[in-house]
Amino acid sequence: MGVDEYILGAVKRISPEAPVPVLEVDGEDKRLGLAANVAQNVVSLSGNVSLVSVVGADTGAEILKELLAKSKVSTEHLIVDEKRPTTRKTRVMTGHHHLVRVDYEVRRNLPAETEAKILQRVQDLIPSMDVVVLEDYAKGIFSVGLVEKIIALAKKSGKYLMVDPHQTKFAEFYKGVDLIKPNYNEALALTKIHEEDIENFNERVYTVGRALQKMTGARDVVLTQGKEGMSIFTSDAEVVQVPTFAKKVFDVTGAGDTVIAALALGVASGLPLAQACVLANYAAGIVVGKIGCVPCDLAELKATIQA
Repeated sequence: MGVDEYILGAVKRISPEAPVPVLEVDGEDKRLGLAANVAQNVVSLSGNVSLVSVVGADTGAEILKELLAKSKVSTEHLIVDEKRPTTRKTRVMTGHHHLVRVDYEVRRNLPAETEAKILQRVQDLIPSMDVVVLEDYAKGIFSVGLVEKIIALAKKSGKYLMVDPHQTKFAEFYKGVDLIKPNYNEALALTKIHEEDIENFNERVYTVGRALQKMTGARDVVLTQGKEGMSIFTSDAEVVQVPTFAKKVFDVTGAGDTVIAALALGVASGLPLAQACVLANYAAGIVVGKIGCVPCDLAELKATIQA
């Protein structure tokens, strides 16, 4: 969870101090990123969310809390770790072009006492939840032990648990989840399958999806593929393909966050998985037509579906 910061302007000259462009700043923008973007997407789509995560005791945390409050996401369950900075990603841009990105973050694993606080919050909240989402960006929040314990809590409470995985992990790291939603490249990395070993793309997608399903024990796998849409693997032999609904693609930043948020709401509402995926693809098609990390608005989603 973190803050996406944008410093925007025009480049008209090269610095006399070094061979680098000089940005004449026109404005700045701050937005919710990572798991905070998932949470704001849930709210913007008229859902209720309890966000459990870790922040530092710093300016970044204050900015994050202000942005969450504006998005009507509660900060009640944010846990402070004074030894970690709040994750911030500062992008310096001219037009649509990135000049540089500056990251403030620490990726080491959480100390035992902080991890215990997260688990306690999840344990307290899970009885009132319909769906649990693990949003993994490899920032050190999720250890093998914490993931195992959250999965056990979800199973004990009978809650559907989905994970948005990170490609630096191994598939078995998420063993026991109900649904896993990687993109195609993440799925290759998680399963350690070499795509050059399989010539046909459709066969590659099928092989990777089924391998991920077997390795994690997940009942459902949703494999996103950008302009190719997404493939849904369930216990049935047939794989369902959902097309993309994007009309224009300006920026894919945060699209995966929108997908997992819409999926969670669809499943929580009782939609069949295929219908929830169609809803998620419509939502993703809206946000990729905009610049930066932005949530999908329910009214815009309805209008897009009805158009």
